[in-house]
Amino acid sequence: MRYSVSQAARLAGVSVRTLRWYDQIGLLKPTEVTPAGYRLYDGEAMAVLQQILFYRELDVPLEQIGRILSAPDHDRAEALRKHRTLLLMKRQRLDDMLRLVDETIGGNTMYDERPKPTQADWEAVRDQYAAEAAERWGNTEAFLESREKHQGYTPAQEARIQAEMEEIFAAFGACADPEGPEAQALVKRWQAHITRYHYNCTDPILACLGEMYANDPRFQENLEQYGPGTARKMSAAIAAYCKQ
Repeated sequence: MRYSVSQAARLAGVSVRTLRWYDQIGLLKPTEVTPAGYRLYDGEAMAVLQQILFYRELDVPLEQIGRILSAPDHDRAEALRKHRTLLLMKRQRLDDMLRLVDETIGGNTMYDERPKPTQADWEAVRDQYAAEAAERWGNTEAFLESREKHQGYTPAQEARIQAEMEEIFAAFGACADPEGPEAQALVKRWQAHITRYHYNCTDPILACLGEMYANDPRFQENLEQYGPGTARKMSAAIAAYCKQ
């Protein structure tokens, strides 16, 4: 069975705009795009979406999620089981709150004192999974720093950060010489952007990112929308910058 973008969004509990953005950055491509331009998602794509939502629940940055999903040792079944655990804890917590409200409305203020998972319990499990993901697939300090920063951003701030990122990518796409002063200034700006809004982007981390832009098909596909050869230009510009 295949789902339209609106059906997939409704089933997953996300917005259509979110699915379109995941498609745009190469994180989750639709199974098929009809001649009329409609996105369709099959069961496999929905399973990948569930994994993405699990890692988003842990506040893992989208760029990091892409690396996790493509890692050879990534265990999809394990990720889905952990996501199910978090969802069950959330559901039980909500069920308990609804039951208490119903009993109060009915005039029964007796509260079931049997131990139940609390919000703190759910957060503890979530944080445990997040720490495991950070230790296994990413630079722990950078991961935690990025997570902490993004937790404090408002939707408006997230939108401004996204717009600034796209502006930098578009400028790279328009560059003629990756080793020229314009491109080198853009590299410096991109490094500062990452450090300011995500994590401390050291020169070694920046160099690794440059290699990813050139060698990871998902990054290539995402960056090419800003102009032909954008991924290659960014990679070459970063390599030249890091040699200086």
